[in-house]
Amino acid sequence: MDLRLSIFGLSILIFFVVSHVSADVLLNVQHKFAGGQKSLSAMKEHDSLRHRRMLYNIDLPLGGNGLADSSGLYYTALGIGSPAKTYYVQVDTGSDILWVNCAGCANCPVKTDLGVKLQLYDPDASSTGRRVTCDQEVCAVASGGTLPGCTSNLLCGYNVAYGDGSSTSGYYVNDVVQYNRVTGNLQTTTANASIIFGCGDKQSGDLGSSNGALDGILGFGQSNSSMISQLASSGTVKKKFSHCLGGANGGGIFAIGEVVQPKVKTTPLVQNQPHYNVNMLSVEVGGTVLQLPTDAFGTGNQKGTIIDSGTTLAYLADVIYEPMMNAIMAQQSNLTLQTQDQFICFEYADSVDDGFPTVTFNFENSLALVVYPHDYLFQLQGNVWCIGWQDSGNQSREARDLNLLGDLVLSNKLVVYDLENQTIGWTQYNCSSSIKMKNDQSGATFQVGSHNISSAWSLDIKRFFTFLLLTVMLLNLIN
Repeated sequence: MDLRLSIFGLSILIFFVVSHVSADVLLNVQHKFAGGQKSLSAMKEHDSLRHRRMLYNIDLPLGGNGLADSSGLYYTALGIGSPAKTYYVQVDTGSDILWVNCAGCANCPVKTDLGVKLQLYDPDASSTGRRVTCDQEVCAVASGGTLPGCTSNLLCGYNVAYGDGSSTSGYYVNDVVQYNRVTGNLQTTTANASIIFGCGDKQSGDLGSSNGALDGILGFGQSNSSMISQLASSGTVKKKFSHCLGGANGGGIFAIGEVVQPKVKTTPLVQNQPHYNVNMLSVEVGGTVLQLPTDAFGTGNQKGTIIDSGTTLAYLADVIYEPMMNAIMAQQSNLTLQTQDQFICFEYADSVDDGFPTVTFNFENSLALVVYPHDYLFQLQGNVWCIGWQDSGNQSREARDLNLLGDLVLSNKLVVYDLENQTIGWTQYNCSSSIKMKNDQSGATFQVGSHNISSAWSLDIKRFFTFLLLTVMLLNLIN
């Protein structure tokens, strides 16, 4: 589910390094706009592009699952190849494969407004790089079956098209990807894994533009072709990941592996969906359950609720948005409302948490998502506040029955994605503190918090440490 734009919302710097040993892996992460000036138009533009790609996705022929929008939310510095070179890629929880721009690429970006240096991956320049041909078993796995017309020297190709008209195509390669593994509380050594990823030799649309361009995309989707699925199938990691977003001021955690503290209650994922869909059952405003039509929480094509850390705001179906907004504003009926960039704004000098009600979304298995006024209201300037809730129907006709719950409601919550058991869960949490994760092989638990581990890195990326606000741990479980 992610879309590309000027990297908006949460930007993650992840550094991979290489080996074949049991490990927990530490990654560095940052909120792109930590402490920065909020731009209403930029937020709307980001989400508009993201959702356009998500709602009109075209299935990736080499993964089987729909490729959601490719987002501009997270970016990561990956060490790829031997010798390792650094590539900056977007982290996308809704798409399935890792791909980077490759040597000989047509229309690949050569510069970006993000202040990072772009470069092209060359499999011939890496001693561990290998092109994947269509007759190899790994190609059949990635493609969901044997490719028609395959011959022994034909490359295993991929092609992804997005609803906004952009696309990427190329062929699969196999090479090492580097990361830091955790050996104790806040202690790391280098490790690596062999990953199959796309070598992009043709880009079109926004993928070739310099505004927010990066070297590629790292998909965190559920299909067999995603990086987390490859690591899990080899026994390297649990097919579980988590994030804790600290809000506009940054701080937080992104992790792959099993969280043992804090405990997190979960709800089932809706099956056979390309995104992280859940069953919402009711909505409360200030403790009062809204009286909504019985079909308000139906699931299906372009209906239902998606947990999407790649969306900046929160978008609610028409039938939920209007009664919820009426209930929220009923407590402040004397406010003078004004519209700025399609946001509803007002002047308010007192504490918003005292003057406005909490909103609670209730899900299957009695899991609640509580959103406080300081979460859904944001201070534009001085005493001017704006409401982050958005009407899905204003985004597109096709989206009017969708609920997309993004960073607006996920900030300051630890969110756990358990793809092995097909559940997702969350709990209110201080994302600037630490969590504990378990290595199933050794039984050991390791503490991970948001801190800078710049001294552990040998890659030439020191100039980017000013971006690092979040710490990430990955649990590597192989022998």
